[in-house]
Amino acid sequence: MGGEAIRSVATEQAPQAIGPYSQAIVAGGFVFCSGQVALEPGASGKLEGSDVAAQTRRALQNLGAVLAAAGSGPDRVVKTTVFLTTMDHFPGMNQVYAEFFGTHRPARATVAVAALPKGALVEIEAIALAAPHAPR
Repeated sequence: MGGEAIRSVATEQAPQAIGPYSQAIVAGGFVFCSGQVALEPGASGKLEGSDVAAQTRRALQNLGAVLAAAGSGPDRVVKTTVFLTTMDHFPGMNQVYAEFFGTHRPARATVAVAALPKGALVEIEAIALAAPHAPR
């Protein structure tokens, strides 16, 4: 990358990574966020919510915290990928997703998967623009 700085993002306002990866990486003017599930931030690491709407809400709150720590925000998201354990959960996820992003409409892919970490029903990853003033 031609000597360009790559910065790892970590915040206690979102669950700590449960593997050898970063919550997000800032590089090339973008923020690449790892997938977020509905884990509570902090020591408990407990899965929050028993339905897809509640889990989507927590996952998006976690994503928002990571974006904020990276010097970005939901209004700067350009692409998301949503992973669902069944497409039957699409309407519940979609309603909460629409509330979170408001009138902003990032590009999105939604796919069904066999399983997600910690038994989660939904996982959401994002790519966002870094704030122009964000450290690189």
